[in-house]
Amino acid sequence: MQTNHPGEPSALTGQMAIARHPIVDAHRNVVAYELFNRSLSATGEPLSNNVVSTLHALAEGGAPFSTSQCDLFIPSEHPALEGPHWEFIDPATTVIEVPMVPGHVPEQIAEVATLLERLRAQGFRLSFGHNVIAQVYKPWQTLADFVQVGLSEATQPNLQALVAAIKARTGAAIVAHNIEHAEQFELTQSLGVERFQGSLFSAPEVVQPRALSPGEMTAMKLFNMVSQGASLDAVELTLKKDAALGVSLLRIINSAAMGLKQPVTSLRQAVQLMGYQKLGRWSAMLMTFANQSSTSLVGASAVVRGRMMELLAQINLSDGEAGAAFLVGLLSQLDRMLGAPMETLLEGLDLEPEVTAALLQRSGKFGDMLSLVVACESDDELAFSEVFARLNYSSHQINMAHMEALVWGDSGN
Repeated sequence: MQTNHPGEPSALTGQMAIARHPIVDAHRNVVAYELFNRSLSATGEPLSNNVVSTLHALAEGGAPFSTSQCDLFIPSEHPALEGPHWEFIDPATTVIEVPMVPGHVPEQIAEVATLLERLRAQGFRLSFGHNVIAQVYKPWQTLADFVQVGLSEATQPNLQALVAAIKARTGAAIVAHNIEHAEQFELTQSLGVERFQGSLFSAPEVVQPRALSPGEMTAMKLFNMVSQGASLDAVELTLKKDAALGVSLLRIINSAAMGLKQPVTSLRQAVQLMGYQKLGRWSAMLMTFANQSSTSLVGASAVVRGRMMELLAQINLSDGEAGAAFLVGLLSQLDRMLGAPMETLLEGLDLEPEVTAALLQRSGKFGDMLSLVVACESDDELAFSEVFARLNYSSHQINMAHMEALVWGDSGN
C-alpha cells in the first residue's frame, strides 16, 4: 500500500516538529490532544509564528480532522488570533487556547474579545486559564468553552472554590492540568472536573499479572497461525470455535467500508476476502484490545504509534517492512495492556527477530522508529533530537505522519 505524502515542506513547516499531550476523561479515555511545537525553545521564534506553523502543518497534511472524534487544543498568542491561517482548519474539532492579557489591561481585553467573537462565529471553541473568572475578564467569560486549571501549591488549597467560581461565571468545562498523582485525579473528579491532563496519564502504569482471557488467547493463536501460513481450513476452524471472533470478522467484512456488492455469509469467504496480511493485523489489534476500550489512553496510543510507524516506513521501506513497523508500534504497549512482562508475552508470538528486538531492546531501524514516535508523545526535546538525528526523515514527513496517524486511530479506520 502506498500513501501520498505532501511535497517539499514550506518555510513555515520545514524545521518544526509537532508533539502532543493527551487530554482524557474520568475513565481515562482520550477525548482530545493538545498540540505544541517542540521547536519553540530551539528556534526562539515568537509563539504566534509557531501557531501559524502548526496550522500550516495540519493543513498541508490534508488529514480529515472532520472525521475525528477527538478535539485538538492549539495554543495561540493574541497576534495570531486573526489571519487567513484559521481558514484551512476544521473549526468543529479545534479548540484555541487563549492566554491572559499581560497586565490585565481592560482596553486590550476588550480588543481581544472582538477577535474571539469572530473566531467563535466561525465555529471555533475557546479555552482560557483560570484567571478568566476575574471581573476584568467579564467580556471573555461568556465565550469560554473550556477553562484550564493547573494544579499547583497556589491553586490546590482553594481548588473547590476555584472550580465553583469557574462553573458559576463561565459555565465552561474544566480541564485540570498537572495531574501527577492518583490522589489529585480523584480530588478533581470529586469536584466535578471532567477533563484531565498530566504525567499521571503518560507514565507507565503498575500492572498486576493476570491470566489471558479466552478472547486474547484465541487472537494470539490466530495471529500465530496467520504468521506461520496455516491452511485456510485451520484458520476457518479456529474462527468457528470462537463465536465472538467469527461474528466480529463477518461484521467487518460486511461493513460499508469494504464496499462489497453482496454480503459475505461464511467465515471461509470472509478470510479469503480479507487476506492473511490484513487478518494478521486484525488479530494483533484484537489481541491488544480484548480488554481495552478503543478510545482508552493506552489503546489509543498504541494505534497511533503503529499507524505513524507504518506511514514513515512507507516512505523508504518495502510494504512488508511497513507492515512490520505497524506491528511494532501496535504491540509496544502490550505489557501494559495485558499485565505481563513483554518478554513473556513475546514468547507466545511468532514474530520476526527485528520486531522482537525493537520491542525488547529498541534496537534496529524499527527500534529507532519506535523511539521517535514515543518522543512525539512528550516534550522531551533531547530524546526527540537524538533519535531524529539517526533517522532519515524530515520534520515535515514526521509531522504529516503524526497528524494522519492521530486521525486514522481516532476515526476507527
